Amino acid sequence: MKTTDKKQIQEQLITYVSRYESQNEAAKSLRGVSAATISQIINNNWELIKDEMWRNIAAQIDFKKSDWETVDTRDYKLTTQLLTDAQLTAQVYAVTGSAGTGKSTALKNYQSKTKRAYMLTCAEYWNRKYFLAELLAKMGRDNTGLTVAEMMQEVVYNLKRRETPLIILDEADKLTDQVLYFFITLYNELEGHCGLVLFGTDHLAKRIKKGVRLNKKGYEEIYSRIGRKFVELHGLGYTDCVQICVANGVEDKNIIKQVFEDCEGDIRRIKRKIHAIKMSNQKQAA
Repeated sequence: MKTTDKKQIQEQLITYVSRYESQNEAAKSLRGVSAATISQIINNNWELIKDEMWRNIAAQIDFKKSDWETVDTRDYKLTTQLLTDAQLTAQVYAVTGSAGTGKSTALKNYQSKTKRAYMLTCAEYWNRKYFLAELLAKMGRDNTGLTVAEMMQEVVYNLKRRETPLIILDEADKLTDQVLYFFITLYNELEGHCGLVLFGTDHLAKRIKKGVRLNKKGYEEIYSRIGRKFVELHGLGYTDCVQICVANGVEDKNIIKQVFEDCEGDIRRIKRKIHAIKMSNQKQAA
């Protein structure tokens, strides 16, 4: 691994650690990384640190070596506003948006720069214990030997001790009912103290509203706690596409129009198109 890459990882690690109360707590949030290793990296004592450890840390702090420039689209700004309000005033929101609009990027960037903001990217295979273990890990807490009930108590106890904490559940529509019910418990235990924000596709809204209609266990409680409303993101607009293209080196208006017409509102497609354009330009220049 190049020294320049290590320097960038070091800088991002310093930002990551700053979100926690101590280096020890930050280390507990990372798998296979000790507080001593973090200290050595921050203090430029790199001689004994293997490339494998650098890659391990880079993966866990979401470091990506890329020349791609992120743009503050209208959904990026709205997402950041909602997260800020939820954290500072202990609000609860459920937010829906199409895949590829940059929602997860906004969430990761907010978490990376904000103390006591704990984000989980949910998955279908998570059970109740795995969910709580992930949340405790994000908080820098150990869950070894704890039962599910004890883990929930540990989560609540530690969040109550912290000033303006925030829990972000991305892709919440992937959670099973048994895990989604934890949202009710967290709300009940932390109301007025901790912000809670659920993010998902429109499937999340359809699922919860259908559960309410069918009088399915827990769904009326969940719907009530999010204020009986889902905040819908706008989606990718033409102005957003222009800003993304210009920020990443594509300024021709006709090409930008073609990119927008082909992208189907998905930033990932814009990224691919810009990559293809740059590759084509390089070939022509050669």
